[in-house]
Amino acid sequence: MTPPGKVSLYEAVGKDDGLSRLVRAFYDIIEQAPEAQELHLLHRRGHGIAHSRIEQFDYLSGFLGGPQHYVQRHGHSRLRAIHDHVPIGPEMRDLWLKCMIKAVAVAGITDPTASLLMQHLTRAAEIARNQD
Repeated sequence: MTPPGKVSLYEAVGKDDGLSRLVRAFYDIIEQAPEAQELHLLHRRGHGIAHSRIEQFDYLSGFLGGPQHYVQRHGHSRLRAIHDHVPIGPEMRDLWLKCMIKAVAVAGITDPTASLLMQHLTRAAEIARNQD
């Protein structure tokens, strides 16, 4: 719940429109940037990029304080369980975060929102890590 007088991160990034820009930028980077090839291959071995775009939008919406689309469809939002089938070690976590930092910039999210968003996403990425 957002404290009175403060906006949620979901609102700060621009609600659905801003979140859509962020997710689109993130997966465009994963699909196109040579340095993100390993992350792209990981997604292709799973449910695919198109599926991931939808799931990440739905997850981040609730994670950032907006509508709980992911929970409504899946019944939970436990990151470690969601990524149980995906090997995520420190290198993959860091690559995901580097791509997300670029996506935040491409989506036009600026400080202080960008810094706060990355703090939350960094904690989430560490929670999703399931290998040493």
